[in-house]
Amino acid sequence: MADFSYKPTLTGDLVTLRPVTEDDVPALLPMFADPEVARLTGSHGRFGEGELRDWYGSRGERDDRLDLAVVERATGRVVGEAVLNEWDPGNESCAFRICFAPEGIGRGLGTEATRLIVGHAFEGLGLYRVWLEVYAFNPRARRAYEKAGFTAEGVLRGALLWEGERVDATVMSVLAPEWAERRKV
Repeated sequence: MADFSYKPTLTGDLVTLRPVTEDDVPALLPMFADPEVARLTGSHGRFGEGELRDWYGSRGERDDRLDLAVVERATGRVVGEAVLNEWDPGNESCAFRICFAPEGIGRGLGTEATRLIVGHAFEGLGLYRVWLEVYAFNPRARRAYEKAGFTAEGVLRGALLWEGERVDATVMSVLAPEWAERRKV
């Protein structure tokens, strides 16, 4: 059975994923302040530094989710976060989300971070299914998820109201047997 109380450090060639802390907030603030990041993630709320410090400071205590900071190895800077949440132990599944500050976008860091945390979900936690939602106006993210092995399952029509327009969200998932098969290649 999965154990989300263990907070691992996962290392790749470009990034290290490690437990996020309140000390990471200054590096993550640009992620919350950028209007394009807010649009692509469908984030309507604005968060103050104090709220974010409380949030990130409490992530290590949670046994129902895994919040990891994405650290660029070349610079040692925190550039984003990768999260496994909405854990459903009875069905051996969870959701995945990833978000980057503007400086971390478009350099392959997200691809590697996705591979590391999803690999941990299957190989470290023994889960069967990892799923996510991606908005229709974020085709770059959808392509990245497809490259990582996620498959579209369906569309949540009008799931997001963004600046007066309804936007669809595609539900995507990858299953443990699919992940294992990809690892063989």
